[in-house]
Amino acid sequence: MSNEQDKFNHSKKILADESAMKRKLGIAKAYGIDVKAPHKCEKTSPLTCGNSNCAMCGNPRKFFNEKTIQEQRFEQDVDKCSGSCKSCECVKGEDDELS
Repeated sequence: MSNEQDKFNHSKKILADESAMKRKLGIAKAYGIDVKAPHKCEKTSPLTCGNSNCAMCGNPRKFFNEKTIQEQRFEQDVDKCSGSCKSCECVKGEDDELS
């Protein structure tokens, strides 16, 4: 069923995962963090506490009241066109509908 190339690719992936774990554990030890369960930092950084209620680990828009890029873009478009200009496309569209 499996040929030599499949076995080689599988072992290569296992080696890459183990190397990544060793690298993350090394970073944690350099910062003086005691890692009791090394498998927990397999997919995340060992420097985060993992608590979403923490200001450093959570969503910055929640803690610092930042707006999303879409909200910023919308406000910029609204500020750009306040409706006072007669050459604006949105004002032209409104005039056409009223006529």
